[in-house]
Amino acid sequence: MNARSALGRYGEDLAARRLAEAGMTVLERNWRCGRTGEIDIVARDGDAVVLCEVKTRRAGGYEHPMAAVTPEKAQRLRGLAEHWVHAHGGAPPGGVRIDLVGIVLPDRGAPVVEHVRGVA
Repeated sequence: MNARSALGRYGEDLAARRLAEAGMTVLERNWRCGRTGEIDIVARDGDAVVLCEVKTRRAGGYEHPMAAVTPEKAQRLRGLAEHWVHAHGGAPPGGVRIDLVGIVLPDRGAPVVEHVRGVA
């Protein structure tokens, strides 16, 4: 595993923990849809299913993780959501929501984890 994938995996672990602390149940991690892409975390929030994109960055000269969700990325996430719904027999009663968890890892101290609901 290279440093970048280890960083991403660590961020996804932090995000899954944050979602669980918020009362959600993590159903799947790294759900792949052929060449279309991957959903980092699929969770249940009450009657809704949450498809969660996780972005992790080290503190410093990099853009904020939330800035990584461009309009094109949001469109791709919506497409992945449609594929997930189709593959799982339709939308749940509470619908499907796309969330973002952005994580910044400072040089010292605890990671900063932000969870934004309904980004796409």
